[in-house]
This record gives sequence, structure tokens and C-alpha cells, in this order.
Amino acid sequence: MTESMREMLKTKDIVGAELADWRKLAQAFHGRFLTGDFATGLRFVAAIGALGEELGHQPEVKLTATFVDLKLISDDAVYQPDDGPATQVSWVTQKDVEVARRISEIAKEQGIAADPRAVTQVELGLDTADVAALGPFWAAVLTGSADSRQGDDVRDPGGQVPTVWFQGTDAHETPRQRFHIDLWVPHDVAEERIAAGVAAGGKVVYDKEAPSFTVLADPEGNKVCICTFLER
Repeated sequence: MTESMREMLKTKDIVGAELADWRKLAQAFHGRFLTGDFATGLRFVAAIGALGEELGHQPEVKLTATFVDLKLISDDAVYQPDDGPATQVSWVTQKDVEVARRISEIAKEQGIAADPRAVTQVELGLDTADVAALGPFWAAVLTGSADSRQGDDVRDPGGQVPTVWFQGTDAHETPRQRFHIDLWVPHDVAEERIAAGVAAGGKVVYDKEAPSFTVLADPEGNKVCICTFLER
């Protein structure tokens, strides 16, 4: 594997890859494949497992009675800032693109359709002026280990709880709402999801960063960010 293949992909690279069956959410590629029954799903997953062994890169898999959800991410992606040393992060790389394309080929061969607009991901954001104090606590209570962090984010290695990220703020009295939900959706779903929220009684309170994110509030003012990978 060359160093260039391990570099984290930029937004333009992800768009240019044209992975029709997949959508980039927060950090990873996500795909849903409609198998229809458990036996078909099991056969599909077995083929994916063999592919992963061949390429040395396995996706995360959720097998259900009617569909298979897949997540592709590289834990050894390289982030190179303009003014600092390179760091290792969890992100998509060229090897994820390669595996995604091969999985789509397997799905086509087995007559399995994809439904990429169905994928979603939830993260929790917490406003704080003291990440160093809060990070270990939330990592410990959510995952059982204060060390379950990547940078300032709390990430469950078992994938059972949402990622918690900390939004820097000035020290102040505890506000009414410090937690908010980040809902990651496919970029081609965001507008209709926002419209659905507004139709259900919510309102748009901030959209200057759209399509990267748009903030909605419910009738009592509780906020959610509808997020996409675009323009990041």
C-alpha cells in the first residue's frame, strides 16, 4: 500500500469517485443493500468477507432479515495539515473506494439493489470550554474506558454508542441546551429531511453553512444539525 493510498480523501475526491451505491456521512462510506431475506444476505456477506480477506480491508457489517448495512473506513488514514505534522485518523481513503466498488460489483452479480438514500448516522455535540475535563468522563461512562477517544472525540470501539464531539465555547453559565444532535444524512436527502422537520412544526434557525449543515429547532427550541459531507 503506497503512502498516497493511505491519505484521507478530500470532498472533491469523494465526489469524483462517483460511488452510486454509497454515501459519505460523518467519517465513513455507508451503504444499504436490499437482500430481501436472511439467506440472501448471508450469502452476500460471505462474499464480502472473502473480498475483505483478499484486499486486507473489511467493512463493518449489519446483517438483518431484509437488508445489509455496510460501513467502510480506514483507521490508518493520514491527515496532513498545511502547517503541522501528519496525524493518523479514522477517515475514508482510496482503499475504501476500491472495496466499495468491488462490493457494488458483488451486489450486481447477486441481483441485490442498493438504497444509499436510506443511510443515516447520529452524533452528539456538547458545548464546553474544558474538553480536557469532560472528555475522559464521557468516554468512561459511554464506553467503559476514559481512553476511548480520538483527538477530542469520544468514539466507542465497539460501535454501540454514537460519537460525542466537543464544540469549543467560552466559559459561561450553563446554558439551557448544551447537548445537540448531529444527524448525518446523504447529501441528496438533506433538503427533504429539513422540509419534513419544518412541516412537522420545526423551524430553520441557521442555514449560512448549508449544505455542510443546517440547524433546525423544535417548537421548544431544542436544536438538531442536519449534516452532509459537502463543502467541508
